[in-house]
Amino acid sequence: MPQTPTQRTTLATWPTPMEPAPRLAEAIGLRPENLWLKRDDLTGLAVGGNKIRKLEWTVGAAVADGADTLITTGAPQSNHARLTAAAGARVGLDVVLVFPGARSAPAGNLLLDDLLGADVVWAGDRSLDAVAAETADSCRTRGRRPSIIPFGGSNAVGAHGYRIAAQEIVDDLPDVDHVVCALGSGGTMAGLVAGLGADRVLGVHTGAVDDPRAQVAGLLADMGEAIDPAALRIRSDQVGEGYEVLTPEAGCALVMAARSEALVLDPTYTARALAGLVAAVRDGSIGPGAEVVFLVSGGLPSLFAHPGVPEVANGVDG
Repeated sequence: MPQTPTQRTTLATWPTPMEPAPRLAEAIGLRPENLWLKRDDLTGLAVGGNKIRKLEWTVGAAVADGADTLITTGAPQSNHARLTAAAGARVGLDVVLVFPGARSAPAGNLLLDDLLGADVVWAGDRSLDAVAAETADSCRTRGRRPSIIPFGGSNAVGAHGYRIAAQEIVDDLPDVDHVVCALGSGGTMAGLVAGLGADRVLGVHTGAVDDPRAQVAGLLADMGEAIDPAALRIRSDQVGEGYEVLTPEAGCALVMAARSEALVLDPTYTARALAGLVAAVRDGSIGPGAEVVFLVSGGLPSLFAHPGVPEVANGVDG
């Protein structure tokens, strides 16, 4: 049976802006009037970002179930973890974040996690899901009522937030040909495909999951949207050496966006997504006259903790 969201906790002001980006369009090879930015980095709530759309529904479900503690997993610079901490602070729930490895210096999202009052459990090399389950059990023995929010906020309930975003995009730009987004845990792309159809959504794989095609198709199935995974438009040429490594193409995209539109992207998701858009225009899979929306999904704090960014900012001509 499809997972149907039942309760929403409003955490932002909607809809987010749709802005023209003529100088970036020309730099990429599109016509200046044909590139638009869907500014989901401007959702507010602790520096904003796309995860808020998902959290409105996953936190809403937790509140409806009587939860008093949110538990989630991710990388130490996880935008989803930071925004889960923010959502908990906004609605008055405790938050526990489970990260791999051992404690590192607070910078970027980790600094914000501390500021927002989240507790962090460092899992070492153990399974994050197993440690999250143990943490939930520990909460219950102390009389707490925990709710585990999935990695990236990506389940059918959370992905519903991007079905709504798809409608916002069509309301602003009915003839949109391509919506380009970063593909991490899959919920953003799944929701967009549910709202727009597979032919209009291009996901750029970031290396966050092993099989992005199966991940997105599985989420769509849980949403009641059966789809052949082969029908999904996914680029996997921007992963490079791995999720945490800034690729040369993403570095160039960072500089291009900043110097053409004063648009500051993050190195892991949106920079890779823009690099994927550049590659799609260059190989002809997106034509120069196509109407394109680029989803700016946020993630700015991680920029300030990524070791590869200073060299790119100082050394790439763009």
